[in-house]
Amino acid sequence: MTNTLLTLHDPEMARRYYAEGLWRQDTLYTLLCAHAARRPEAFAVRDGQCRLCWSELRAVVDGVAADLHAAGLKRGERVSVWLPNRVEAVAILLACSRQGYVCNPSLHRNYTVAEIVELLSRVRTAALFAEPGYGADAPSADIFTAAATLPSLRRIYTLATGPREAVPFPAAIAALSLPPVANDPDKIVYLAFTSGTTGTPKGVMHSDNTLLANGRSMVADWRHDEDTILLSLSPLSHHIGTVAIEQMMAAGLELVVNDPPPGLTPLDWIIETGATYVMGVPTHAMDILAEMRRRGLDRLGAVKVFYMAGAPIPREVAQALLDRGVVPQNVYGMTENGSHQYTLPDDDPHTIVETCGRACRAYEIRIWDKDNPDIEAPPGAIGEIGGRGACLTLGYFDNQQATEESFNRSGWFMSGDLGRFDDKGCLEIVGRKKDLIIRGGHNIHPARIEDLTMRHAAIARCAAFPVADHRLGEKVCLAVIAHDGESVEPKALLEHLHRAGLSRYDMPEYFIAMESFPLTASGKILKRELIEWAKDGRITPTPMRWSGR
Repeated sequence: MTNTLLTLHDPEMARRYYAEGLWRQDTLYTLLCAHAARRPEAFAVRDGQCRLCWSELRAVVDGVAADLHAAGLKRGERVSVWLPNRVEAVAILLACSRQGYVCNPSLHRNYTVAEIVELLSRVRTAALFAEPGYGADAPSADIFTAAATLPSLRRIYTLATGPREAVPFPAAIAALSLPPVANDPDKIVYLAFTSGTTGTPKGVMHSDNTLLANGRSMVADWRHDEDTILLSLSPLSHHIGTVAIEQMMAAGLELVVNDPPPGLTPLDWIIETGATYVMGVPTHAMDILAEMRRRGLDRLGAVKVFYMAGAPIPREVAQALLDRGVVPQNVYGMTENGSHQYTLPDDDPHTIVETCGRACRAYEIRIWDKDNPDIEAPPGAIGEIGGRGACLTLGYFDNQQATEESFNRSGWFMSGDLGRFDDKGCLEIVGRKKDLIIRGGHNIHPARIEDLTMRHAAIARCAAFPVADHRLGEKVCLAVIAHDGESVEPKALLEHLHRAGLSRYDMPEYFIAMESFPLTASGKILKRELIEWAKDGRITPTPMRWSGR
């Protein structure tokens, strides 16, 4: 069937990726079938309510595919998922791969019903999977009633009983009387909204091949196999959750989603499931390490590897994991290009703690002049990170302008992030281009301030963000959360930053101690919220001044 979506698919590049083995004829669904045929009774996926083997997972997937087909969906139409971390969410993505539908899983729990309806309308969703009582304003708003008004929507499913606008989640079925399989691995199968920490979310499109190119590289580089038990602390609505599914399908490993039974903490869940590989963001690692310290535990169950992405990893967190026999995987990437940059198991501690390693086989990066993205930056210089390769997005859904503006003249995808290569060719992240704080014409990188702040023993989390100044344009505010029972005074913190090597020209001039930060669903600090809170007086930063030299 003809592809009805406008994409960046390039036949010449596709031939090259196939020749290099980066793209293959497999889809997410055909890999599911292969695992189910070879190891039908081996465990495939687990949540707090059930644990499915490969043959059971295939039956669930086929049931979803058959029901969507019966509802009249055609290839390329969108299937949206607003669900908690459940095995059903994994099955829906695989069913979309089977039928050629486009799975839209990035509807986060902290969205309101109105926000969800707006996103569903933007992508003209044909089917929605939801659960009563889910979402930021569930007590006062009903997604089933609101979504039923959308003209594009042909079927609404629920994981519970009750909503008259919805039908129950499809029952598992045997592989009989099923519609034909869409075996094209280059079809668009996935549409995820960017987290939107710096602007309006865009709809990122991926094919089976662009997703699996990343998953295969990670499995090979980190030597995962069928014996690996992968537990994702990140929600399945976040792209880290999708990267977990990619590796599950590439290696045939068991995936455990972050849905612990009542009464269990994430640390308990890690230990109970026998997880050997954990994926999340630095926030997850900080919280787990803090709980381990409180409980006097010196081992993280059976965990050997801890993947962390989405934000810079404080070196103290990485070192604490190494001290406990767990190798941190320092990862850099985006929804647009997956987890393309990471350290390796054989890297020395300095490389793991200080850098994001090298690009995987499915991607390559270069550093470009931060003021002119068409000119490469000199060796060792800070510049904007640009990349290209087999795991790159195939464009933004229904947004030609955003797609065009994301590439430089040489065809490299410009990330908006600033970095540089060290003398070993490993990538050091400096910060987001848009996160630059410009004080009287001087560029200040918040990531540098945050990295040094996290070296203070009392600090659990921190964020450096701009405060408007009528004379200098912007000044730096440093917001901190202290460990339980700890505190830090502004003067002492400035002295710490000085001893750690921060230039006096980059010293923060405002300070605020907080109990919590506004976060995205994936655990990133929403700095734009902090900026707005400071503007409208919801938080009141205190002026401070470094008086040393």
